[in-house]
Amino acid sequence: MPVLFISDLHLSPERPAVSRAFLVFLQQRATAASALYILGDLFEAWIGDDDPSDLAVEIQAALRNLSDSGVPLFIQHGNRDFLLGKRFAKNTGATMLSDEHIIEHQGHRALVMHGDSLCTDDIDYQRFRRKARNPIYRWLLAHLPLRRRQQLAHEWRAKSMAANSNKASAIMDVNQDAVTRVMGQHNVDMLIHGHTHRPDRHPLAMGERIVLGDWEAFGWALSLDKEGYNLERFAIDGVNN
Repeated sequence: MPVLFISDLHLSPERPAVSRAFLVFLQQRATAASALYILGDLFEAWIGDDDPSDLAVEIQAALRNLSDSGVPLFIQHGNRDFLLGKRFAKNTGATMLSDEHIIEHQGHRALVMHGDSLCTDDIDYQRFRRKARNPIYRWLLAHLPLRRRQQLAHEWRAKSMAANSNKASAIMDVNQDAVTRVMGQHNVDMLIHGHTHRPDRHPLAMGERIVLGDWEAFGWALSLDKEGYNLERFAIDGVNN
């Protein structure tokens, strides 16, 4: 059975077709996998594990069904859902991974990451990332009133869209020196990540870098079996509805 990797679904109430596609993916693809890795930004915004929204409840229940079926579920934090916490992990049966995690499956060894820490040329974002990953900052955020966190999430999305529209494309991509450094630190010849929304397979002097795609007009998944890696794209029904 293959191991599956996905990232950057950015689930939100405003994009019901993507949520439906993910639920179908869990039922039809993930249940036949030997493990599912979600490498960050499962949600467009996660305001805390006490999120009472219908979407939060539905997705957690679907993930719990998957893990209860015997499929190991692993999740990394992204830049949009860095407040995913212990309650979410308990509700879903997921194992929360560190920002840089080594996987070993099917005779292959790889480093998996969300990928935002590799975009070192985006200085403004890296400044925000350091703040957002600070445990004290996260604790303070998690203890704000629910309505205030909802307001902050809305403000962050608006600021992010405005900021990205004014940035050069290259700034928001990974820095090659950062890629070389992190692969060398972990002594790997394969790096798998998301975040940049630029799905592709990049040959490197030290191996390969595989970039997962974001779920928008299409869904993306990377499968690993005894034959190796396969980066797949599939249509999302009703995505423009």
